[in-house]
Amino acid sequence: MVSTEKQFGVSKLNDEGLARIDDIVAVESPLAITITFGSITRSLGVTMRTPGRDRELAIGFLYSEGLINGIDDVIETISGDGAIEIVCRNIDEESLSEYHRISTITSSCGICGKDSISNMLHIHGPKMHVGPNVSMESINYSLDELRKIQPLFNSTGGSHASAISTPLGNVLHVEEDIGRHNALDKLVGHMLLSEMHPVDDLVLLVSGRASFELVHKAIRCGFSIMIAVGAPSSLAVDMAREHGLTLVGFARGDSFTIYSSPSRVSSS
Repeated sequence: MVSTEKQFGVSKLNDEGLARIDDIVAVESPLAITITFGSITRSLGVTMRTPGRDRELAIGFLYSEGLINGIDDVIETISGDGAIEIVCRNIDEESLSEYHRISTITSSCGICGKDSISNMLHIHGPKMHVGPNVSMESINYSLDELRKIQPLFNSTGGSHASAISTPLGNVLHVEEDIGRHNALDKLVGHMLLSEMHPVDDLVLLVSGRASFELVHKAIRCGFSIMIAVGAPSSLAVDMAREHGLTLVGFARGDSFTIYSSPSRVSSS
């Protein structure tokens, strides 16, 4: 079993002076992802991630980037030491030919290796459905539940989480990673492998801020509601409004900020 945590001896400084203690941090290590289709094998670069759930990460990543259209496109996954190959029976060859990454993608980078802004703006996901209605109470309940089931964050304070919940706030699954984009890709990969896609009336929860990349992935996956604990970016708000995604930010306690499509959220 891979380790997601590492212990270090550190110096702790406070009002009482300097002390030596043991501290636990989240593991960050590289994963090389390649895709094979027929006689073509193409490297998609190296992502820095928390080890474990690499299959979910790679499949979710391919789907989020539009390279595959569903789990039926995947024949098998071949894992090695710090590497994974996804063998596909069908890929979007146009997307693959346009897809270029820098040699290393940091855990916070996400889509920044794309060649151009125009490549980022093409989303070929399911049509946005009407979606569920959620209340402040159900959102608060789901976020309280999420905080309880983040073992890596509880140990290290250094991971992000993405989760799915029902409209009533029951959290169905959570994924953690040192990178917020990786956490969502792992969640999408899990949903595809578990046949929980299309998402229908599920709600997406993210533990940090709502970047353009996360909103892009949410729309690609077909979510109609995305709840973020932190702030969104301007591009995230623009994209959510363009596609009809309900984007909620600063979801903490008794006050939320709804940046787009507020009709899906009620106060009671």
